[in-house]
Amino acid sequence: MSDQEKILRSVGIHDGTFHADELSACALLIMFDFIDRDKIFRTRDPSMLTRCEYVCDVGGEYLSEEKLFDHHQSGYRGTLSSAGMILGYIRDEGILSQREYDFFYSMIIRGVDAHDNGKILHEEGVAIFSHVISNFNPPEYDASKDVQEDAFHKAMDFTLGHFQRLWGRYEYVHSCREIVSECMKNSKEIMIFDKALPWQESFFELGGENHPALFVIMPAAEHWKLRGIPPSLDDRMSVRMPLPKEWAGLLDDDLKKVSGILGAVFCHKGLFTSVWETKDAALRALEYIMNKRGGGELWQ
Repeated sequence: MSDQEKILRSVGIHDGTFHADELSACALLIMFDFIDRDKIFRTRDPSMLTRCEYVCDVGGEYLSEEKLFDHHQSGYRGTLSSAGMILGYIRDEGILSQREYDFFYSMIIRGVDAHDNGKILHEEGVAIFSHVISNFNPPEYDASKDVQEDAFHKAMDFTLGHFQRLWGRYEYVHSCREIVSECMKNSKEIMIFDKALPWQESFFELGGENHPALFVIMPAAEHWKLRGIPPSLDDRMSVRMPLPKEWAGLLDDDLKKVSGILGAVFCHKGLFTSVWETKDAALRALEYIMNKRGGGELWQ
């Protein structure tokens, strides 16, 4: 069939019950401008599938150079579903860097692939992304085609929105990377930011595990936060140095009384973060910690 007979910017996927893998594949293709939302064709008709520019999760072939992305055939021995296949294709086309690919894969696609290939078993009380998408399917086994199509597009709205929010969050975190880098260069045991921003991902990507910083101070809504820095991104609920144990779980007047700082608001019982009314109060809280540690002046 000639290229002129193809429906450009289209994708063919199977009809009937839908799953997170083909919905994720479609969402990625839409987000990165490979297909149009109104050119998703749900069918198993071979004559229709051959007219689609992309075919995902149906057709029995995985040939990325021909834009065919199925994983059900016996000849395929890999661990990907159509979602992972499409994510790799977008990277290989130069649209996503390896870092961006790793972000999407670790945040969402790895789980979709694993569930679709039977590598994740159901655990009572735990709903993963694939379970949420499955719940968009009509409960009636004999639901009409119109009902199925309406359910699919609601699931597509949800999937695309979720992916767009993930991507927006990634881009925002990346945009703050230079601010974090400069703060790391100019700081030793304390990092102070004058605006609230995501810092942990960039901090550890920039070699934070070997940086001497122990605490971060930054705005938190109308207050200021003093937080201990974790030893690594994977162990983010731990800290290199805990807050004073006598502050654990205290609020307002109780924390003011124990710390002697008028601007005290809250200290988490886990001793990894605390909230103060002003920047000055947060700095005084840090000085309290420094004095208990045996230092002489507020260090930075």
